[in-house]
Amino acid sequence: MHKEIFIFADEIAEQLKVSRAFAYKVIKNLNEELQAKGFLTISGRVSRKFYEERVYGINKMLEGEQNGNTREQEK
Repeated sequence: MHKEIFIFADEIAEQLKVSRAFAYKVIKNLNEELQAKGFLTISGRVSRKFYEERVYGINKMLEGEQNGNTREQEK
């Protein structure tokens, strides 16, 4: 199954367990980041790849920090 290139507020709201209004704020903030980097954006949607990098990338980073803390505690 091929995923759409863009992700919309309904899907973000469901994934993050937030309101649609907050999901639109997430989209707005991500689009502002993309615009600052010179990318073209479309209101009400955001690049799925960029969204996943920003949301899930943070989770991976935090997991790495937690693993690092665990290793420090073992020393």
